[in-house]
Amino acid sequence: MPVKAYDLTGRTAFVTGAAGGIGRAGALLLAEAGAAVHCADLDAPGLHETATLIKERGGTARLHHLDVTDRAQLKRAVESCERLDVMAAIAGVMHSSPVLETRDEDLDRVMAVNFKGVLYACQEAARLMLAGNVKGSIVTMASGAVDTGGPGLLCYGAAKAAVVQLTKTLATELGPHGIRVNAVAPGWIRTPMTDRHDAAAQAHTETLMSRMSPLGRVGAPEDVAHAVLYLASDASSFTTGQILRPNGGVAMPW
Repeated sequence: MPVKAYDLTGRTAFVTGAAGGIGRAGALLLAEAGAAVHCADLDAPGLHETATLIKERGGTARLHHLDVTDRAQLKRAVESCERLDVMAAIAGVMHSSPVLETRDEDLDRVMAVNFKGVLYACQEAARLMLAGNVKGSIVTMASGAVDTGGPGLLCYGAAKAAVVQLTKTLATELGPHGIRVNAVAPGWIRTPMTDRHDAAAQAHTETLMSRMSPLGRVGAPEDVAHAVLYLASDASSFTTGQILRPNGGVAMPW
């Protein structure tokens, strides 16, 4: 039984990017806390695996095979919840290229998934929460890239910076209705999205990232999932418009 402030029994959560990585870890933890979880992703096999894991642990899952860049698909899926208490907009893609080599199609794709997909999820969730007079929580997924920068991060960092601005703006607009909006900005997390597909290259990258952290390691999806649960739950009832950084201490902004 979860600590009372983290207990989501009787509540409904919607998680985008739930087929793997941070999204799957978030969906599993929200379900373990008692929420009925709607899992959305473009990866159908991954979605079914997530649902199986949730059900094996005694949770409730409903699947939505969709593209978060398609507003109509996302709208239908969110509205099917009837009531919504938590939106965790986690779906994202990674892209790296030098600024002078960045193509229009690269920028368009990353902004479509990492920013527009989050915007659509937030809009539809907020509309449903407002219609049902639900004092809910919206959690967006930013990135440590908004604090540290780095070569090749133009598209990815710009999209995540836009998510931060969206989060702060929505927090001010929805706060009077009792809806909280916060972002999670992870550091380097070991997920399929950060997999270099080469053992030596992966080990080299993780060694470098570990050296940058005072904790001496890279993160796991569960490290971020616990941040999502905190922001989704009553434990963070006086927290809105904030950026929570499970980054191992790599960045420590004011």
